[in-house]
Amino acid sequence: MEEILKKKLSEKDYAKIEKIGNPEVDKFITKYIELCNPDSVFVCTDSKEDIKYIRDAAVKNGEEHKMAIDGHTYHFDNYLDQARDKAHTAILVPKGVELGESIDTKDRDEGLKDVMEILKDSMKGHEMYVRFFCLGPTNSKFSIPALQLTDSAFVAHNEDLLYRQGYEEFVRQGKNAKIFKFIHSQGELDERKTCKNLDKRRIYIDTEENTVYSANTQYGGNSIGLKKLAMRLAIKRGSKEGWLTEHMLLMGVHGPKGRVTYFTGAFPSACGKTSTAMLDGETIVGDDISYLKKINGEIIGVNVERGMFGIIQGINSKDDPIQWKALNNPREIILSNVLITEDKKAHWIGKNGDVPAKGINHSGDWFVGKKDAKDKEIKCSHPNARFTMSLDTLENCDKNIHSPEGVTVSGIVYGGRDSDTCVPVEESLSWTHGIVMKGAALESETTAATLGQEGVREFNPMSNLDFLPIPIGEYIKNNIEFENGLKKVPPIFGVNYFLVDKETGKFLNEKTDKKVWYKWMELRANKEVEVIETPTGKIPKYEDLKPLFKSVLGKDYSPEAYNKQFMIRVKESLSKIDRIKKIYETKVKDAPKVLLETLEAQRKRLLEAQAKHGDYILPEKFVAGGSCGCSCCGH
Repeated sequence: MEEILKKKLSEKDYAKIEKIGNPEVDKFITKYIELCNPDSVFVCTDSKEDIKYIRDAAVKNGEEHKMAIDGHTYHFDNYLDQARDKAHTAILVPKGVELGESIDTKDRDEGLKDVMEILKDSMKGHEMYVRFFCLGPTNSKFSIPALQLTDSAFVAHNEDLLYRQGYEEFVRQGKNAKIFKFIHSQGELDERKTCKNLDKRRIYIDTEENTVYSANTQYGGNSIGLKKLAMRLAIKRGSKEGWLTEHMLLMGVHGPKGRVTYFTGAFPSACGKTSTAMLDGETIVGDDISYLKKINGEIIGVNVERGMFGIIQGINSKDDPIQWKALNNPREIILSNVLITEDKKAHWIGKNGDVPAKGINHSGDWFVGKKDAKDKEIKCSHPNARFTMSLDTLENCDKNIHSPEGVTVSGIVYGGRDSDTCVPVEESLSWTHGIVMKGAALESETTAATLGQEGVREFNPMSNLDFLPIPIGEYIKNNIEFENGLKKVPPIFGVNYFLVDKETGKFLNEKTDKKVWYKWMELRANKEVEVIETPTGKIPKYEDLKPLFKSVLGKDYSPEAYNKQFMIRVKESLSKIDRIKKIYETKVKDAPKVLLETLEAQRKRLLEAQAKHGDYILPEKFVAGGSCGCSCCGH
């Protein structure tokens, strides 16, 4: 092993590995140097000099190109390598292990044999980059050292912006480090420096050895293993150790007298997650993934990452002022699959201004009206075009983003795209009720723009279904039991930004209304406002929302608007219970008994309210006595 490392590594780079003193690191690097057969190997520490080498290599290799704005570069993926490849992504499981029909798995022995054959000699003609990162803040109870091997300077550069440098963390933890390992090879490239052999694209997660394999892809969701792929490893580890890895933003909501209250939030795609994390006047700790641990009787959260890999479509100066400013000023940013004009400027779908007549994009030379081989029009940018930047560069970055101690989570939010059932904001009746009815019952309606069929409800518990390496029932049980031992149990909320007026077909919420919902949740988390209890949860009082609309948005809020938004829709709520119950009874292995009991208890409350007040019930009907007025409520 030592002989192989000394042969491939310079004396300086070998010393970098030797300083860590971890046999597992040595063994992993040696194994894939032998298998992938790179022409050369560069070991990157946390030094500015080493990091600059990677960034320069991305341009030198032709994977990235400089733009007109200083610090900005652009990259193109293969035309058919623009999204997560679910068909070739799987959890590798030993024989006899079953995770349930909703989780994609592959026999571990077969998967390892397959990927090893693909990786053999895959880096010939390339340089291997050995990277050290830290998932979670460094020097923290949350720190997980992550070792990445890749032959893509573009992937390595993305990780520089997305993750905390971790070489010194590896040195600190030494041979005792419990590391996550990642091997990525982009394989053979075409003349545009994009992956050629997409038929051999593979993304495998081996939770037995805490290793992620990725081959013949550059798209970030497939190749940046520390992101969603590492979530599987962390969820599995947390399940054993009693902590959670959640697909959640982490933000500070600013309340009265300078108070900051921290919330997590889980939202499926196209349900408002990024716009929530970037709310004007609030501060962002993280926009995507959070680790949650119980420390001294409280839930403490950290952002696993330090940057954002965001969808750029639709970002404009009016709706996204903070991101817009960042994307149009000098700083280190990578743009992927946008349109690049002759003067090296970028354009994307939904950007301010007219679409340029021509340029280059993921399809090659582009012009307005260009069509692909299937006679489908190619837009100026890909709908999944991305930008990568460090959160530190944003003016709303929270001061505690890198705190080793993390932040105290005082509220948990779940939100989906729902046109006809859930109210805009609602607190659960209890922790278990919230985990079940707001989290485990989370659904999101598809849009015509994405799947061609509008209004199809997709089941996505905690917005984490795609990333689970353990059975859904076990995952939900972990979340329910996470309350145990807490001295301070944060309230759980559900939000819905997409409620539609049946009569007009228009949204009942404006885009900016969410600012008010979060200010109300901040007050509620600090027990400064009362609620109205209904069969589905605790809703705001009109008298509390009215002044918030005035102070936050500068607009009047009418009783009519309140009644339309917060009316309890009994028929639709009962239908939701039927859908969710069927899924857990037929498709989920070992669903917790308390989950089904919670669903049935809500059904009973709704039926009693329906018998008394009808199918659509205004908030005022539940005011008397401070309860929903039904005998089974118990509140």
